[in-house]
Amino acid sequence: MQPLEGLYYFTQVIEHGGYARAARALDIPKSRLSRHVAALETQLNMRLVNRSTRRFAVTDVGQEVHRHAIAMLAEADAALEAVEFARSEPRGPIRVSCPVALAQWGLAALLPEFLAKYPGVRLQLHVSNRRVDVLAEGFDLALRVRSQPSGEDGLVMRSFGESEELLVASPAYLARVGRPTEPAQLAKVETLDQANELGRQLWELQAPGGRSERIEHTPRLVCSDFVVLRVAALAGLGIARLPEVVVRADLAGGALERVLPEWNTPQGILHLVFPTRRGLLPAVRALIDFLAQRMPEQCRVLGEAAAGLSPRLD
Repeated sequence: MQPLEGLYYFTQVIEHGGYARAARALDIPKSRLSRHVAALETQLNMRLVNRSTRRFAVTDVGQEVHRHAIAMLAEADAALEAVEFARSEPRGPIRVSCPVALAQWGLAALLPEFLAKYPGVRLQLHVSNRRVDVLAEGFDLALRVRSQPSGEDGLVMRSFGESEELLVASPAYLARVGRPTEPAQLAKVETLDQANELGRQLWELQAPGGRSERIEHTPRLVCSDFVVLRVAALAGLGIARLPEVVVRADLAGGALERVLPEWNTPQGILHLVFPTRRGLLPAVRALIDFLAQRMPEQCRVLGEAAAGLSPRLD
């Protein structure tokens, strides 16, 4: 560790022209001041001051150390001032990653309120369905929606709500193929899914009594965009798995019908992850607290306005 304390006392001795004057200015015993400077000389293994009962002189090396010490102490003061400035009020940049759908039907309506409340904050929002590496990519926090949030090494998680997905289809399609009464029948109809690749996919369904079924099916359409899947379902192309908030208005108006209404998909947990609780910048802390308070309410009141929005949450 650098001897900053000793350097501070050494500079005070030099600037006041001796131990006695420096001790009076600092209101500390002269002996204590002398011990600090002597300890610094021992640590540096170099004489900085030649002193006797009548004479005080700074060595050539002492003059050079004094010059650098002044600069070091000024930088240390600036560092402390920067920390205090950051702690005083939320300000500065925040890097946030968020899935597309959550950004569009959740954050979009809330960010103006947050930024108006904290005018010193600058927000960089990375909107993508890709799961970012928070630590490696330098994000302050990332929002997630998953049915089973998994632990991420070195990250803290805070949950703040749930997201429900439903199986839906158009009444015309169900009239044509029949309305399934058991999950196994889903394997024999056309499906529309959010998976990333074509091929066999799994839907996990749960009944109120605790019974669960895992249904393997081959989607006719695979897409990560909820808009595309919703339009396809409305057009009668098959049974789609979509967030309740996206199809709420369609269900209320009869354009879509819920399939197997007594069966549910696992709830998605809305949560965010961030690197650490210690030393959290005020701006980041303010955003975390704001989202935890406002996002659940936002998810509840979206209503019909959310019917036309957007891609997958995770």
